[in-house]
Amino acid sequence: MSTDSLSAGVLDALRELDTPTVCNALEIVAPHRRAYGYTTSPLVCPDPDTVMVGYARTATIRANAPSGRSGDDDTGVRVGYYRHMAAGPQPTITVIEDIDASPGYGAWWGEVNSSIHAGLGSLGVITNGSIRDLAEWAPGFGALAGSIGPSHAWVHVVEYAVPVTVHGMSVRPGDLIHADRHGAVVVPADAAADVPAAAAKIAAAERVLIDAARSEDFSIDRLTALLDPQGDH
Repeated sequence: MSTDSLSAGVLDALRELDTPTVCNALEIVAPHRRAYGYTTSPLVCPDPDTVMVGYARTATIRANAPSGRSGDDDTGVRVGYYRHMAAGPQPTITVIEDIDASPGYGAWWGEVNSSIHAGLGSLGVITNGSIRDLAEWAPGFGALAGSIGPSHAWVHVVEYAVPVTVHGMSVRPGDLIHADRHGAVVVPADAAADVPAAAAKIAAAERVLIDAARSEDFSIDRLTALLDPQGDH
């Protein structure tokens, strides 16, 4: 299944889930993905209500020194970058790897770029770099970032439309991503349609344990009777 063949209904169903639930469901529908394909370090999420489901647009940036390119070359790279960000299928999520030795030295993301990317169809950004201008941030534009900082320094795009890795999550252009305040995960396109049903199955099994644990007659004997030997959620 190609990413652009996923229906709006599948994307809508995924938006109803949180990212930990998606990760749990992937353990059933794509068990080989149990230990990779998601972020493994904490990220800053300014809006805890953020939920993003979209197709990755990728780039690498640096900020601790000028690009070394001519002005015309810098403009060409920037225009090419924005063309990549505007390309379908949509909606998109922008995934930026900051490759400075100290990621976050300068912020690519602030009032201007959040507004531009939102206008080009991006739902938000996932980056190990920094963000700024939070009070002027584009309304509704999501963010999972490595840090918050004040300056853009010499920030510039190095490459775009390339594989990137952000906080342990490897991403290729076009990958389907689910993200919220917990982090992000790449959802294999051929498993995406099966995730909601698997999530519902897990939720039903967990509800039995949760309801029992919150009941007045809960005990270790009741827990032992209910436990699924394979349940580790």
